[in-house]
Amino acid sequence: MGKHHYKTHGICPKQIDVDLDSRVIKKVKFYGGCQGNTRAIEKIVRGMNAKDVIESFEGIDCNSRGTSCPDQLAKALKKALEEEKK
Repeated sequence: MGKHHYKTHGICPKQIDVDLDSRVIKKVKFYGGCQGNTRAIEKIVRGMNAKDVIESFEGIDCNSRGTSCPDQLAKALKKALEEEKK
């Protein structure tokens, strides 16, 4: 339980912070990128189960980059869940 930091790859935001409480997303914060889109993602996922967000967002591509802000959030959530198992 707690705050996790994820350095992103291939997107405009350089970092995503995730705050989980028993696999429920309490808060997400993107650092950089399109503020309108990232703020919308932050609000949409608040209160959702991390695994549900991973299933919905994983693999979304932006402009043939092979990743996107939602995809990187899915990766950040996977990492956070792994850290919470330790």
